[in-house]
Amino acid sequence: QVQLVESGGGSVQPGGSLRLSCAVSGTHFRLIAVGWYRQAPGNQREFVADISRGGSTNYADSVKGRFTISGDYAKNSVYLQMNSLKPEDTAVYYCTRSDLKAPQWGQGTQVTVSS
Repeated sequence: QVQLVESGGGSVQPGGSLRLSCAVSGTHFRLIAVGWYRQAPGNQREFVADISRGGSTNYADSVKGRFTISGDYAKNSVYLQMNSLKPEDTAVYYCTRSDLKAPQWGQGTQVTVSS
């Protein structure tokens, strides 16, 4: 069974950085597409970034230039490096398979950006 478990959230001041981790099991992340999504209170869940089987990456316009998605082959994990964080980045962040029409969603990890 393929599982993706996110971690690494926390509280940070505006302008700060966080790195989220997505541990993949049951397959290797290079064999699937992995995406990061987020949901702020009262908002719909939205796409943040993803990395395809071939390693190509896509980003939401709101995070381009600030966030970087990458993978570690040996650790079978996908990361989301978030820099220059803004209060509007506050949300629960989820990682899941972005190559499925109905992916499974985990618990997510909370990111709070506040002074």
